[in-house]
Amino acid sequence: MTDVSSIEKGGRVDTKTVPDVVDDEAELARMGYKQELKQVDSTRALCGNFGVSFSIISVITGIPSLFLYGLNTGGPVVMTWGFVVVAFFTMLVGLSMGEVCSAHPTSGGPYFWAAMLSEPQNAAFASWVTGWFNLLGQVAVTAGIGYGCANFISTLATFKTDFVPEPRTTIGVYAGVLVAQALINTFGVHLLKYINNISIWWHAVGTTAVVVAILAAAPSHQSAHFVFQKFIDNTGVDGVGWSERASPAYVVVVGILMAQYTLTGFDGSAHMTEETRNAAMSGSIGIVMAIGVSAILGLFLILGLLFSIQDLDKTINSPTGQPVAQIFLDTVGEKGAIVLMVIVIGAMFFCGTFSLTSNSRMMYAFARDGGIPGHKFFHKVSRGTKSPIRTVWLACTLSFILALPSLGSSVAFSAVTSIATIGLYISYAIPIALRVVYRKRFVRGPFHLGPFSYPVAVIACVWIAFISIAFILPQANPVDSQTLNYTIVAVGIVLAYCMGFWVLSARKWFTGPIKQIDGEVDKDDE
Repeated sequence: MTDVSSIEKGGRVDTKTVPDVVDDEAELARMGYKQELKQVDSTRALCGNFGVSFSIISVITGIPSLFLYGLNTGGPVVMTWGFVVVAFFTMLVGLSMGEVCSAHPTSGGPYFWAAMLSEPQNAAFASWVTGWFNLLGQVAVTAGIGYGCANFISTLATFKTDFVPEPRTTIGVYAGVLVAQALINTFGVHLLKYINNISIWWHAVGTTAVVVAILAAAPSHQSAHFVFQKFIDNTGVDGVGWSERASPAYVVVVGILMAQYTLTGFDGSAHMTEETRNAAMSGSIGIVMAIGVSAILGLFLILGLLFSIQDLDKTINSPTGQPVAQIFLDTVGEKGAIVLMVIVIGAMFFCGTFSLTSNSRMMYAFARDGGIPGHKFFHKVSRGTKSPIRTVWLACTLSFILALPSLGSSVAFSAVTSIATIGLYISYAIPIALRVVYRKRFVRGPFHLGPFSYPVAVIACVWIAFISIAFILPQANPVDSQTLNYTIVAVGIVLAYCMGFWVLSARKWFTGPIKQIDGEVDKDDE
């Protein structure tokens, strides 16, 4: 037995122990659940958890998708240093989440943690709110990734052709991308684990190859002053940006969206814990590793792209509609650009595939506990693949619907990325905040931060509160019906539905995570 936690109670320290090797089925049974999802081999557990979060974060997806936004909203200085700052605070969020995940390793993730960390009388409400914000974020992330992939496919189709992308063709491509990803997820875990391994290498080697290729082939390079100090404010539709109307600091605040959206989705490791061995450690380490590796690769990619810009105005106003595609064309030529675009699109496709995987697991867990309409129908696992196929297609459908307002509207697309970021991070913040408020009741798992646990959790909560406000602020000036940041509308609708349905109905029947197995042992009584 190994000492894993010290809980302060009334001035004394109680030491609690858990076995060194955790029986995952017994751990699930203790939390009240049956082992229904198929587990992978123990040698692939850590790699699998890391791979899912690493593939969902996918810096080569998030950065290219919002590169134009970054150039216009702060420019290179905000893109570079903003990414460093965001990566630091995101790591603190990940460390706090990892600690909670280690204590409660289940595919429900944040919404289950919220129930377990609350006072019993408030557990159902905390679980309900967290679950709906996590569901909103999961759907928006899948939509943002898939639509970004469709945009890049449409851009690639213009190379050496007369094809001109239109909103209706892009949404058709988007639908095809989602269906392909859903079909892959339908085949089950036995296929996903191989794709997961390919995805890890594709992202790591592909990102490195892209950066090396453009830096080596670029006719000239931007100066260090440009990359690390150049500030750009193109937020003004009429020429007057927010730096003039308000302050350059305002532009910096809204400009970090590219970085924060990129470093999102690492709760995928938590949602996959029921399908990996030694879940109490592999899920937590997967979260932290995915953030750390992605932060390094992401900064490498940003610097490579910025140093390789040949003509700033041409890059921002590229006829391709994608600054990254223009950088490829200006550095490696059209044939080389096609190869690099295939690398980026492949990474986006992998990213979307595993976002859908994580999304469906969260919906399955929420349906298992009665949290979504039609939960009796959606709480079904395929007997053949032991995979929640019904929630795979539910996630696919909702993601398609959420992206429909993005037809021809860059404002709506940036709103989708803001919705994804805010929805997910609020669902991360609630269990972390509850862990802070009820820290004397919290029983640690094998992964914990020791004396740094409390301060790290507090800082993580403050950071999430900050970005939740920052990303609902107007991003373009002046504000009208065409430039309004619709994030507050979408988040407000979900919040109103969530609270309204709770008051009118859900509070009478939703009890939080439902035990499939009787006789759960309360940790505080162990």
